[in-house]
Amino acid sequence: MASTTALFTGLTGLDTHSRKLDVIGNNIANVSTTAYKSSRMLFESLMARTASIGSAPSAAQGGTNPTQIGLGVGVAGVQRDFTVGAFASTGDLRDLAIDGSGFFIVEGEGRTFYTRAGSFRQDLDDNLVTLSGERLQGFAVDENFALVEGALTDISVPIGRVTIANASTTTAVAGNLFSAGDLPSQGSSIDIMGTATAGLFDTGGSFIDATTLLVDVEDPDLFGSGTALFADGDILEISGEGGRVTKGDRVLPSETLDIDAATTIQDLMDFMDAALGIQATGTNPNGATPGVTVDATTGVITIIGNTGTVNDLDFDSSDLRLVDSVGTVIRAPFVVTETAEADGESVRTTLLAYDSLGGEVTLQLSMVIDSKQTTGGTTWRYYVDSDDDTDVELDVGTGLVEFDAFGQVLNTAPITVTVDLEGTGALSPLALEIPLTGDNGTLTALSDGPSRINNVYRDGLPPGTLQSFGVQADGLIVGEFSNGAVRTLGKLVLANFANSEGLVDAGNNNFSVGPNSGVAQLATPGEFGTGTILSGALEQSNVDLGREFTDLILVQTGYSASARVIRTTDELLQQLLVLGR
Repeated sequence: MASTTALFTGLTGLDTHSRKLDVIGNNIANVSTTAYKSSRMLFESLMARTASIGSAPSAAQGGTNPTQIGLGVGVAGVQRDFTVGAFASTGDLRDLAIDGSGFFIVEGEGRTFYTRAGSFRQDLDDNLVTLSGERLQGFAVDENFALVEGALTDISVPIGRVTIANASTTTAVAGNLFSAGDLPSQGSSIDIMGTATAGLFDTGGSFIDATTLLVDVEDPDLFGSGTALFADGDILEISGEGGRVTKGDRVLPSETLDIDAATTIQDLMDFMDAALGIQATGTNPNGATPGVTVDATTGVITIIGNTGTVNDLDFDSSDLRLVDSVGTVIRAPFVVTETAEADGESVRTTLLAYDSLGGEVTLQLSMVIDSKQTTGGTTWRYYVDSDDDTDVELDVGTGLVEFDAFGQVLNTAPITVTVDLEGTGALSPLALEIPLTGDNGTLTALSDGPSRINNVYRDGLPPGTLQSFGVQADGLIVGEFSNGAVRTLGKLVLANFANSEGLVDAGNNNFSVGPNSGVAQLATPGEFGTGTILSGALEQSNVDLGREFTDLILVQTGYSASARVIRTTDELLQQLLVLGR
């Protein structure tokens, strides 16, 4: 007699194979889905109807096996395959793939998800997000681009919106000083007088001295009248538009002295000393001392410059003049006469550095031969000036450098200077080292003339804007700026699970923690089996179409066979009904 049980057994076959067809169809549909993990459905037999559980052997008779008739098939479970898929290069550095078992951590709508799909893009706020808007998580950096590890935060890459600059600490020089050059004999000598033949007088008819007030200096054009040359509120300018005050081949910047009722000749001399960048170096070989002095017996102000042709001062009467508050020239109050030129082997070069805002700061480094040793070797004096120093003083440093008989620097310590940048908005002062020897070049003193030196290296950076970024294998995100700087922008953190197959599919290529997955174990890429990051690539689906098509054939066969069981059972039941008529 046909059994209705067979109908239900066939039905379980139809239903179970239909469910497997769903799984296969989903795999095939996602064959091109980024980082998709295929699934497989496994069957299990249902509980059997037991007629006998069998019997054990005895001395008189052998044992028998159980007598059971199965009641069909069911779904044992669906397993997800988390093996790593193939990688496809995209050329877009925002595309990321994980070569290992880890997961990217993303956050959206207050929930944390985990994904293998690394097709990230920036949103309006520069955050790296998935295609469905979840924000990528990792470690951020502070204002100095140092990683702040511990708390996860959104990864932001503000391309075109971040500008950086770095102050210099080093600006190096290299080259050769002509050791056989001429020793200096003197510095520049310039006299400032009232006329071509006489010095300056005060309004009382006496020669001026350092304590004489400028408002008490007599006008040389009105000698004997007691008329003052200067008045309270006048402005004395050196160089300026149309003027040309030079030191060697270098034009010095304009400087002004505001005259009031208390301004003295000493103030004028200090102003001239600072504006001309004269450095205190002791006496010159001819016995004159660099600086600005006044002879109280002649009323002549004398300027003595430093030695070396690069320090030769040159200006005339038209370069030292009175101007009004809007810069209009009133007159040239003095007669300027050059009485000696600076000599001696020397060389000058321009050094470049950057302040904390990325602004350029230039320095002038001059090297002047000072002496030659009887036992071999030479001594040179360095002079460092800076037009960018914000006070009147041009000079920022001087000292001696000794070379041995082989032309090598005896003291390898760098020259140290500071440049005043008050009022510029940058950090002040700017402290700089000027190495004379190192990996970037060395300064020597050999008999190969003429002297030549150059600025061969500087650190620090001008302003630069973030242009691009990339992700290293260890998850470190580095940005490249338009000024050539490379800075850390953050670091990715990956998650790993004790049982990845226990994760729950949350859609949009995301997974969430499941009851059997375990908690997320966070690690930087490359640690604890999480895998390393591939930038500019995406992980492909791990669906094996050959296997899926094979399973499709088997499912079709199983489904058809189950349907045949139902049809056969139906035919037997029909025959049974015929017998009953």
